[in-house]
Amino acid sequence: MKRYKIALIKGDGIGPEIIDEAVKVLDAVASCCDIDFSYEEALMGGCAYDITGDPLPQETIKISLNSDAVLFGAIGGEKWDNLPREKRPESGLLRFRKELGVYANLRPAVVYDELVNASSLKPEVVEGVDLMVVRELIGGIYFGEPKGRDENRGWNTMVYTREEIVRIAHEAFKIAMTRSKRVCSIDKANVLDVSQLWREVVTEVAKEYPEVELSHMYVDNAAMQLIRDPRQFDVMLTGNIFGDILSDEASMLSGSIGLLPSASVGAKIGVYEPIHGSAPDIAGQGIANPIATIASASMMLRYALGLSEAADKIDGAIKRALKEGYRTKDLAQYDAKEVCSTSEMGSIIANYAAK
Repeated sequence: MKRYKIALIKGDGIGPEIIDEAVKVLDAVASCCDIDFSYEEALMGGCAYDITGDPLPQETIKISLNSDAVLFGAIGGEKWDNLPREKRPESGLLRFRKELGVYANLRPAVVYDELVNASSLKPEVVEGVDLMVVRELIGGIYFGEPKGRDENRGWNTMVYTREEIVRIAHEAFKIAMTRSKRVCSIDKANVLDVSQLWREVVTEVAKEYPEVELSHMYVDNAAMQLIRDPRQFDVMLTGNIFGDILSDEASMLSGSIGLLPSASVGAKIGVYEPIHGSAPDIAGQGIANPIATIASASMMLRYALGLSEAADKIDGAIKRALKEGYRTKDLAQYDAKEVCSTSEMGSIIANYAAK
């Protein structure tokens, strides 16, 4: 039997509800794949601040680094918006990523056949979309120095080193080798010196992957092309701020932010989480869509633990649930045969995954 230790960070708002459903599905697939998962909970976000005075207790970093992977819900909410910046949940998350060294954010955008009408774009534009945004996560303008502000000016610095670009480029090309073998590198090399270095280094790394087709695109054009013809993309490689924006844009191709997972990976550990926020306005009502978190658990099995068969079972179970017309409230208007609660959807997917 294969045994793995998973750190659970449930977080704020709907975080506990959606993590509970992902654990339900993991346990179901473990029962039929000779796997044993053990879990250890840790605090991060507003809940951590309320208990410890710190949005990221040191114990959480320790638990995470001593695990095989981290499954994370969501953090934040209006309750903590007026705290000093260093005490806010989002600051804890940035520190968490830096401490764990998770430099690559993987954000798939997939349009399920059963939900092609859920997108705000025409079905003929989004049908068959299956792309991956690979975003550098712990460098660029969010972390560059110097930064600051006075009464009349604010400044941030976009910095990338050759080493940072090389390692994120390798992630993108490795993923492309498992897909359609196409990488589009997104930059602003016509204006930014840092982007000129980015393009130069990515081109060098591409020589190590002769089977992968590399193209380059300016970020403004990429934003337009994602809406005009998203099927042209396989793997989109980009820096932190561009990736932050483009991955959110790509996520809406599917029609609901409640459907899509993500992974943040590094040399030591990977963190797997839904792309949506903590949604405190619906917390505790049993209407949150758990599919993004369950799909994140599938990514954890595939990328962190090498359990492709178990991951395939979860992905197949999600598709079957949608095909048979099960929907949470956010998708109820799209061919729903039955509108499910958060827990009911988790149970349906768990039941299918165990077969």
